[in-house]
Order: sequence, then C-alpha cells, then structure tokens
Amino acid sequence: MKLSARNTLKGTVVGVDKGAVNATVRIDVGGGTVITSMITNEAVEELGLAEGKTAYAVIKASHVMVAAED
Repeated sequence: MKLSARNTLKGTVVGVDKGAVNATVRIDVGGGTVITSMITNEAVEELGLAEGKTAYAVIKASHVMVAAED
C-alpha cells in the first residue's frame, strides 16, 4: 500500500456500527487511543472491515484545528 498521507496509524478494528447509509468504525491504535471514523457502508463491505481485523487510520487534512479551555 502506497499513500501520500504521512499520518498512517496501524490498529485493530474494535467496532463497526452501521447506520442506514454510513458506518462508524473504531480502530484501536494502541496506548489507549481509539480513532473513530465515519465511512459509507459500501466502503465497510469493500474493505471487509469487522471487529478484530487489522486496519489503518489514514489522516490527511489540509487543516487541523486546535482548541483549549480557559
């Protein structure tokens, strides 16, 4: 797999919750961190995503917002 994204986190799928059109996918990337993403149900099927499967969270964004409380 070759990608232009530099932020690729390997992990294990710990949840797939399908809705009418989209699914919420949770990937445990270790250290107590779980990345959550919303993708189409079609993408879930094409990727064969299911609990226990190895998957990658690929993060590519032109903007990252940072917030802090007072």
